[in-house]
Amino acid sequence: MKQFTWLAFILLAACGGGSEPSSYRKAEDALDAGREYVNACLQGDFSKAAFYTVADEPNRQSLQQTEKSYREKDKEGRQQLRNASINIHEVKDLTDSTTEIHYSNSFDKTSHTLQVVKRDQTWLVDLGKSQ
Repeated sequence: MKQFTWLAFILLAACGGGSEPSSYRKAEDALDAGREYVNACLQGDFSKAAFYTVADEPNRQSLQQTEKSYREKDKEGRQQLRNASINIHEVKDLTDSTTEIHYSNSFDKTSHTLQVVKRDQTWLVDLGKSQ
């Protein structure tokens, strides 16, 4: 019985560790925030993507739409996104607290632009200003 209790404790600890937003590491710079956000979206980890996004209603709605599009893909389409790599084409520092990242991914090759802003010493993606 002790072994079962110990095993259950280990499994519970392992399951709870990665799902809490507080377990995500803070982005070190704009490129780090953008890369973490895009990778989270490609992996289907939208709670992690939200962690790297400005927390306001327009951003929540944009992220929900991104998640909806992801979930509507068939199993193969989601797997292709999970296997895709991020291709950074250009990084432009617009100001000391705003950076624009032009990128695509190896699956759909569509060009995208993210705007990353520094708020309260934290770099976050602002989807309202991204394309």
